[in-house]
This record gives sequence, structure tokens and C-alpha cells, in this order.
Amino acid sequence: MNELIENKTNDEMIVEEAFQNLLEGYLRSNHRKKIEIIKRAYNFAREAHKGVRRRSGEPYILHPIEVARIVSQEIGLGSTSICAALLHDVVEDTDYTVEDIENLFGSKIASIVEGLTKISGGVVADHISLQTENFRKLLLTMAEDIRVIIIKIADRLHNMRTLESLAPAKRFKIAGETAYIYAPLAHRLGLYAIKSELEDLSFKFEHPDSYTKIQHKIAESEGNRHEIYSHFATPIEEKLKQRGYDYTMKARVKSVYSIWKKMQAKHIPFEEVYDLYAVRIVFQCPENVDEADICWSIYNIITHIYHPHPDRTRNWLATPKPNGYKALHVTVMGPNGNWIEVQIRSQKMEDIAERGLAAHWKYKTGDKAEDTELNGWIENIKNALDNPSPDAMDMLSNIKMNLYSNEIFVFTPKGDLITLPKNATVLDLAFTLHSDLGHHCIAAKVNHKLVPLTQPLRSGDQVEILTSKSQSPKAEWVEHVTTSVAKSRLANALRKDRRQVIALGEKMFVDFLASHNQQLSNEIVNRSLVRLGFKNPDEFFYKVGSKGITLDDTIYKRIFEKNNSNKLMQYLTLGFARPKDQTQQQISDNVKECIDRKRTYILHTENGVPNYTIAQCCRPIPGDDVLGIVAPNERTVIVHKQECAEAMKIKSTYGSRIVSTMWQTDETQSFPVTIEIRGIDRKGMLNDITQLITGQLNINMQSLNIEANQGVFVGKINIFAHDAHLVKQLCTMLKKIEGLQKAVRIHT
Repeated sequence: MNELIENKTNDEMIVEEAFQNLLEGYLRSNHRKKIEIIKRAYNFAREAHKGVRRRSGEPYILHPIEVARIVSQEIGLGSTSICAALLHDVVEDTDYTVEDIENLFGSKIASIVEGLTKISGGVVADHISLQTENFRKLLLTMAEDIRVIIIKIADRLHNMRTLESLAPAKRFKIAGETAYIYAPLAHRLGLYAIKSELEDLSFKFEHPDSYTKIQHKIAESEGNRHEIYSHFATPIEEKLKQRGYDYTMKARVKSVYSIWKKMQAKHIPFEEVYDLYAVRIVFQCPENVDEADICWSIYNIITHIYHPHPDRTRNWLATPKPNGYKALHVTVMGPNGNWIEVQIRSQKMEDIAERGLAAHWKYKTGDKAEDTELNGWIENIKNALDNPSPDAMDMLSNIKMNLYSNEIFVFTPKGDLITLPKNATVLDLAFTLHSDLGHHCIAAKVNHKLVPLTQPLRSGDQVEILTSKSQSPKAEWVEHVTTSVAKSRLANALRKDRRQVIALGEKMFVDFLASHNQQLSNEIVNRSLVRLGFKNPDEFFYKVGSKGITLDDTIYKRIFEKNNSNKLMQYLTLGFARPKDQTQQQISDNVKECIDRKRTYILHTENGVPNYTIAQCCRPIPGDDVLGIVAPNERTVIVHKQECAEAMKIKSTYGSRIVSTMWQTDETQSFPVTIEIRGIDRKGMLNDITQLITGQLNINMQSLNIEANQGVFVGKINIFAHDAHLVKQLCTMLKKIEGLQKAVRIHT
């Protein structure tokens, strides 16, 4: 009994200390000090969650306190947001209602809590339609009150910081959703520090070994980095002090995830990532002095000392990013022979860069956001959601893609500034301006020169859209639009004609079945989709109606022949769609065990038959970081590499089907692997390569293709290897051959 009292006292002390930390941070802020309402919200939430504990065992109230602290101290919002964060789970998890919150704390706090309750439980659901509806709610709340999504991001950040206590499969699901949706949202809102941490935490739980190795490498290189930075910074600091600037100058190391992404993209080891850090100069701007003038003055100081890269100066002063980011970037050649990026910004720019637009929004007075570009972006998202794509996953992917896009800035003939994603075309601009412009667009004048409607636009272009009443939307335009708004509006325009073609295709298929004494049924439609490789019935019937498929004896055999398992499995390993009538009870016994999220699915082979299927989109082998996904037939587990693009989608869509996996193989099993090689051609090169592979390492080589051109060769080696370690060893040894400069595993 005494022990129980002592534990309770300890819990109360921990909770009270956490709340005092929240209050102290709030009191240090520039917000009006509304302590009384914050204390009332805290006491109300503590009582509502009394006796409830998180998976980690700690009192549940610590979670809303920590979310409120992130909202206040890491993002910079005021008392309304703090109260909403403290209360964000009350309506969802207890018997209290939104009306109760409104009566006690007012309509504004209640409205935010209601918005958070609507999107509670995460974006991911077990069914795609439910998941998409959750995502729609999440984005639509932006138009009502941007604080809803900011608090939701803070909620996700704390959940990621405490993810260790969950089962592996649950961690994969949450980490995948975070990387796929929440990090891009944080990026788009300018919450750079939080975006980087969300990416790092997702990477940590998806690739724990790689994360730890890169962390160690960063720590090991700290001394060398400090020496290089000191050598680089000293002459700059001397000049800045001579000019009397009040500034700080420091080096910011790239995030672990950014380093890994660069290593993957360029197929290089950690030691060859030369831009490990960027130097940042943050200055205090005196009153009545233009921030931009000081930025350019510091730029001139730096470029008089070091040579700038001709193509890597970024001026975000004149045209800030839509999330409010302003700075001047210049990349110069440092004294050690490496390119070093220097970011120049005022203290206000620094606050906005780290905390996003929340750093200068005036929530406490009820003012609207100062940034009209973000409001325009939210309106575009809302338009896309009001007219969603028929394919829910396509809509989700399109909007998510636009969250992370780099922006370009173009001008209308009247000089209005329009923000578009990088690689946007004339068609994108036409649909962004108005649906009718998009429907009737025939071409454009870009900088007074005639260009086709598929022409990609560049920042600074002045664009005049040319239209014709006789023009109508074309199906092939889908390949030439990149924004979610354009895709949505074009899809709506094409839908009417498409429905007619689908109806014709369905009739043709019914007649085709009748000619073979068959009747249309859900079973036959589902079998046709899987065996012919279509996502849904509409896509299949459209292909039939538009004469893209000829219904003949060959098609009939592909649909109805019994021995079609190879084609079926090939489809399943690329992605899947769950038939509507399939239930959890149909899961076969050998896979059902792995659905239990407390267990790890062991990948092994028995009597030559594996209990898993290799995904052909990424072709993992033992030693790779992988995850398992229960297949649509629910009789096998499909194995994807964790960084696989398809796996990323699946993690954020079919979270309940994800299982943690572990390889249990031996060297008698072999998997196909392709290695790309590049280098300087010379006599005997081919012999040296084959000797290493078949002679020294005794690896089974399937083929070797090399093409030489003007002394440089490129080639592909197809081998059979039993694990990733052997492949890595081979690549390392290949690069030691004279003249062979690159050897990386690729996916074909």
C-alpha cells in the first residue's frame, strides 16, 4: 500500500513538473499572459484523463502537456493553442462533449478541439475510403483554422518521440504515415525544425541500423568538421566585426535522414558526402534598416574572400517561399577544396525559418494569417478536395506530391504573381487560374513567344494563356499536368465522356461473357482485374470500351485458365487492391500469426518453398531492411525494401497489413542482383572483373554486359547472391580494380 502511495506521489510530481515547465516557457514568450485559463484547461484535462496510462506506462496527461509545450515553446503559439492542445484528446477519449468545452473555455478553443477530434486516430485507416476521408478532413481544417493542423503536427511529433513503446508493426505504420504525410505538411507550413525531426525519427524506426551508423559517423567527424569550419569562418568573422554587425555564425549539420538520402541518391558512402553542414549567419537588424541590404552586404564580404559557385546563389529575399521562408544563400569554395553553403538571414527570418509562419501570425488578436500565398495554397487544396479524383489513392498522392514540391513563380500579363510547383506546365497554370481556361487552352505566350500547352514553366516567366472555344479537354493531357488542382479539374472534365466509354465497355464485356456462356459477377470482375493487371473495374471497362483491349480467346484464357498463378503473383508483388467482399476471417493460418503485432514474421524456406513473396518493384534480398505486407489473397507475406516507393505508399494506406519481419536463410538460397559499373576502359578490364567475381569470390554470375565509348565504359553485372553483405563486399572489391570507379547495386 505504501509503495502504491509512493508511486502515485512520484507520478504527481512528474506531471506537476512537466506542467510547470510548460508554464515557465509560456511566461518567457511575448504572448499576453493568460495563465488562469491555461491552468483551468490543465486541471480539467488532468481530471478527465485520471487513472489512464499510455503504452509506456506513464500517466496519460503527460502527453497533452508535452503537446502543449511543443506548441508553445517549439512553434511559438499562444494561450488559445496551448489550451486546445491540453484538451485535444478529452472529447475523443472521455464522455465530455465539444459543447462542454465551449461552455467552459469558449467557442474558439472548442472549435479547435472539435477540428482535432474529427481527425483523431491518425490519417491512416484500414480501408482506403476511410483513410482518404480522414485526409480530406485533415486538410479542410486548414481553411477553418490553421492551428488545428499545427497542433496535430505537434501531437504527431510527441507520438514519434515516444514510439519505442509500441510493437514493431505499429511503429512501421506510424513512421510510414509520418514520412508520407506529416513531414511534408510541416515542410509546407515552414516548420523546418519539426519537419527535419519527423523525417529523422521516421528513418530511425524504419532503418535503425543505418540511423545508428550515420549518427556514429557524424560524431566521429566532429573534430575534423570543427577544424574546417574554424579555418573557413575566421576571415569572415573578422570582416563582420570590422563592419560592426551584431550577429551569430555557426555550422548546422545536415540531418541524419538528409545525409542518408544523399548517400542513396548518389550511391556514395558517408565519407563522400562533402556538404555535411551549412554555415548560417544570423544578424540583428537595427530599426529603419532594410534587412535585404544587410544580407547583400554580408554576401559581398563572403564572396570577396571565397569564390562563389556561379549556379548556386539562392535569393529568397525578393520572392519568399510560400511558407514564408526568406534568406540569401550562397555556395562558395572553402579553403579545404569543398563547396560550403552559407545562409544569410536576419533574426526575424531565422524565427520564421525554424518555426514557420506561426512565428509572425497574430492569433491572439484574431487577425488572419499575413501570408496570402499560403492562403492561396490552402484554397487550391480545398478546391481539389471539393472535386476529388475518382481514385482515392491518386487524389491522396497528388495532394501529397504538391506538399513537398519546390515552387516556381510566374507572372500573368497583368503582372500578378502565381506560385506553382517545379516542373508545372502551361496547362497547370491555365487550370490554376480557372477551369474554363484549362478546358479551352490551346497554347500560350511565354515571355511573348508562342509555346505549346505542354511547355514546362520556369521562375520569372510571364505567361499569357491562349484559348479556343472549339478546344476540349483531352485524355492525354493527364500526362502533362503536375498540380493536384489541375489533375482534379481535368479529371472532372474528362469524367462525363469517360462514363460513357465505361458503360460501353461494360456492355461489351457482358456480351463477350455471354458468348462463352458466362454471366457477369463480382468474382469474374475481380479475377479479371487481378489477372489483367487493373486497379478497379472502371479502369478495366474503360480500356475495353476505348478498344485498348480486344476481347478474344487469348483474353478469355488469361481470365479463366486455372494455372495462372505466376501472373497473379507478379501482380500481387507490385501492389494490391483488397476485394470488397474479403474479410479478416479468410486469412490463412500461416499468415494469421503475423497479424498479431506482437510477433515477428520469420522469412524462411521449407522444402524449397519460401513462406514469402519478393516484391519485384524493389527486389529485396536477405540483409536488406525490409517489411512484410499481407497480400490480398491473404495467404502470403510480400517483402518490400523499406525505402521502396511502393512500400511508402502501402505503409500510409494499408497500415493494418504491415508486419515486422526477420530473415532466416542460409547460403544455399540465391537471389538475383544487378550491379551497375562505370569506369575508364583499358585492356584486361573485363578479365579482371570476371576473375574477381567467379574466381576469387566464387559468385554465380548470370551475365555481364559492358559498353565502351571514347574510353569510358558502362556495364551491368547480373549475379546470384545469398545476402546483401556479399553484394556490398563485391561492390567494394570491384571499386579497387584499376580504372573501375563506380559499382552499385541497382533495381531493374
